[in-house]
Amino acid sequence: MIQLGMIQRRLFLVGGPALLLPGCGKDLIGPPEAGPMYVVRPQFPAAPAAGAKVPWALAILRPDLPSGLDSDRIALFQPDGTMDYYAKATYPDRLPPIVQHALLDGFEASGRIDAVAPEEAALHADYNLAIEVKDFAAHYNQPDGVPGVTVSITAKLTTAHGRAIVGSFSTVQTGAASVNSTGAAVQALQQALGAAVKAIVDWALTFPMPVTQQPVSTASPGKPAEQLLHDATRGSRRLRDAPAPQ
Repeated sequence: MIQLGMIQRRLFLVGGPALLLPGCGKDLIGPPEAGPMYVVRPQFPAAPAAGAKVPWALAILRPDLPSGLDSDRIALFQPDGTMDYYAKATYPDRLPPIVQHALLDGFEASGRIDAVAPEEAALHADYNLAIEVKDFAAHYNQPDGVPGVTVSITAKLTTAHGRAIVGSFSTVQTGAASVNSTGAAVQALQQALGAAVKAIVDWALTFPMPVTQQPVSTASPGKPAEQLLHDATRGSRRLRDAPAPQ
């Protein structure tokens, strides 16, 4: 049975110093030994995807996540809908950069874009990819059952200049762990993330080069320069020639 819940962990941490090690005459001091670290990095086929290369550059923004998911802890939802975490298990980093780097790997593996980088790289981009992760967790239907997993992501493609939204796309990928264990749940989450990334990459690469908006001139193109000068000075001439007030 997997140890679930912050309450269980808190009891262990608070009661830890009072526990005695078997065969040892001193107290157990400090936090419990760190648990395993689970890497999430989907693998994408090396063969380029079908289609021509896009001529634009892309910056992948740091994903937005709900506060409960913006963590290095592996989230789960219990049967009653409450959110919790797997005990003594973490990702090697917080979830936003994990998702961001998975997207970077997906775009690079497509072979259809030469200029793509995280926003921190300060790339002179034509488009920005804004990401909102709405779900990235294991879901239990019963406490000791085998969990399912859900990865739900919404992507928005915006112009780098002006931040105009040119398209929005949502994908929900689900799966199931092979057994009731942290490792199996993380493996299923990795597969779901890979499928979500592929769907986002395929969608984003359908967009053309953004159109650069040119300022619209307010002058009438048919008027000669002399007429424009006359129009500009007409108001001041009338004011000059007006009779002085009595």
